[in-house]
Amino acid sequence: MSVKIRTLIVDDEALARAKLRRMLEAEADLEIVGEAADGRRALELILESSVDLLFLDVQMPELDGFGVLAGLGDDRPPCVVFVTAHDEFAIKAFEVHATEYLLKPFGRERLTKALDRARALLRRETSAKADPQPLAGLLAETARRAWAGGRIAVKSEGRILLLKVDELDWIEAADNYAVLHVGKDSHVLRETMNSLEARLDPERFLRLNRSTIVNLEQIRDFEPLFHGEYSVRLRNGVKLTCSRGYRERLRRFITG
Repeated sequence: MSVKIRTLIVDDEALARAKLRRMLEAEADLEIVGEAADGRRALELILESSVDLLFLDVQMPELDGFGVLAGLGDDRPPCVVFVTAHDEFAIKAFEVHATEYLLKPFGRERLTKALDRARALLRRETSAKADPQPLAGLLAETARRAWAGGRIAVKSEGRILLLKVDELDWIEAADNYAVLHVGKDSHVLRETMNSLEARLDPERFLRLNRSTIVNLEQIRDFEPLFHGEYSVRLRNGVKLTCSRGYRERLRRFITG
């Protein structure tokens, strides 16, 4: 018996998921292992399961399709087929090495072509897979050394990026991940906010709430809100909120 291709469907529209499932269930070599209606749930399912093929919507709540791939890093499935009603994302999709880009509405013929490409890629990946996670091991070693040198190592599109800690504008939580905002770019790091806060210099970085850490050098101004909260505005115009539980830290920063 041949091994089936474990397939995950990710789309925020229930009807779109149902239609794609019906089409894929006709393929004898596919096994649909689950569905997700948003990016964060998709991340959980991919990390929990062994997924070979991912049908991924682009625009979704919580975390979009590109955010899902950024969160997976080197752990992402070898085959990603974007399924969307928006053609403006096509170039970016192939920049992140998508196997195919299906524009809704599509029919059986177009889906068959996408599946043929995915099957061919999976066969090549299987035959060439000598070291399943070369980048993961390199990242772990690089990350240990990077922190000592004031940098953070993150995986991005098959590469390891070294970000200067001082260049971080702010950090937001995404479940057990952290999204690092650097200028117009954002990078997903598999690390909790508590872990990051413990690593960062408290003289340079401030925890504003359970989900947000800010670089003090990036704060332009702030103002009190209701119920003891503060609105914090960064130099790039981003507005963040300091909750009551963390306001004493902000006050200490204000008073020096």
